[in-house]
Amino acid sequence: PSAQPNKAATRHLTFVPGSPFIILASKSALKVHLFSGFSLSSRKLFSVSASASTMGSDAKKALVPVANGTEPMEAVITIDVLRRAGADVTVASVEKELQVDACHGVKLVADSLINDCAQSVFDLISLPGGMPGAATLRDCKVLKEMVEKQAADGRLYAAICAAPAVALGSWGLLKGLKATCYPSFMEQLSSSASAVESRVQQDGKVITSRGPGTAMEYSVALVEQLYGKQKADEVAGPLLMRPNHGEEYVIRELNPVPWTFTDCPQILVPVADGSEEMEAVIIIDVLRRAKAKVVVASVGDKLEIVASRRVKLVADTLLDEAAKSSYDLIVLPGGLGGAQTFAASEKLVELLKKQRESNKPYGAICASPALVLEPHGLLKGKKATAFPPMCNKLSDPSEIENRVVIDGNLITSRGPGTSLEFALAIVEKFFGRKSAIEIAKAMLFVHP
Repeated sequence: PSAQPNKAATRHLTFVPGSPFIILASKSALKVHLFSGFSLSSRKLFSVSASASTMGSDAKKALVPVANGTEPMEAVITIDVLRRAGADVTVASVEKELQVDACHGVKLVADSLINDCAQSVFDLISLPGGMPGAATLRDCKVLKEMVEKQAADGRLYAAICAAPAVALGSWGLLKGLKATCYPSFMEQLSSSASAVESRVQQDGKVITSRGPGTAMEYSVALVEQLYGKQKADEVAGPLLMRPNHGEEYVIRELNPVPWTFTDCPQILVPVADGSEEMEAVIIIDVLRRAKAKVVVASVGDKLEIVASRRVKLVADTLLDEAAKSSYDLIVLPGGLGGAQTFAASEKLVELLKKQRESNKPYGAICASPALVLEPHGLLKGKKATAFPPMCNKLSDPSEIENRVVIDGNLITSRGPGTSLEFALAIVEKFFGRKSAIEIAKAMLFVHP
């Protein structure tokens, strides 16, 4: 219903058997829609994403600058959500190299350098937070001039976390406007704006937000300003965002057992081309905040992977090397292409089977429970959940409506909008509820 073709303009409607894509070919454009099937709860057909094509003339152009010390969740969630809406997003490094070392050891590769974007016109410029990343953005003369021109021309500009106070405020671009930011920067913000504590604040052509835990709400608000409420709702639905933002999260646990470790939890996070970047980065970021040792391993022949929404991530090592060690937890992000690669990797499947046989924790989110764990017998006798359109592949669907399900040493979850709860549930199993809630509050996922 959210992606009905124009009957007059459409020449061909092709459903590719065994594929999640419907291809709509018309005189004006080729658009690819991800077909998701039925919601098991509502029995209604719905579309997983807006048109993935940015070839249409209505594609909005957005710039997301990044730097060493950028908060990776805030950058990646913004990029991913905007691209789901069909925006043409340029990720620009303000450093001398395309690769930036974001916070928590996450390595991102930009599309271009900021100097190469200086003469381009963007419908939106959105600044992620993180320190010292936000300060580096502030000190970038090219970016400052671009955002000043953006404001003078009446086009959208936005910032989250430290960036509203550190960058926009110091540039004088919030004068007389209501704005919000990360709590510890509110005093600084109050000298350059009318500071408010909203999770997302819009005033005229400026949108600001508070931190990693508000980044998805912020990104959907950006989509609404670019494309309207209908498109924002269309994009937000399949994200599976929480209806009760800021409240404490709830997990469903069956057959509880302690998750143990020596000194520090050793956690393996495999990634591959087509992995869902929000899910991967949120898991890595949150677990490293908890001081777990996280190894990001590429299931491929090179360290750099291109995720499902074309975000480029650099792994710590290749899976062949990572497989020489043992882990207290192996956890798989989703994403259709990534999950298919995981399922076809004999090395990874062998690691997962050994993990289960050793009664050690393992988990997956989104497409991976259905496409990786289920076909390899790793859900046998277990309760699990997955991305809603994939749940019909689970042999036991009795717990699928839960956002996070723990059954003994197995943990599963549903999609991008449940990733923070999923990662926090892992923190809780290793370090306790108190530690998990402290991290949730620091990220503004739960009200401080």
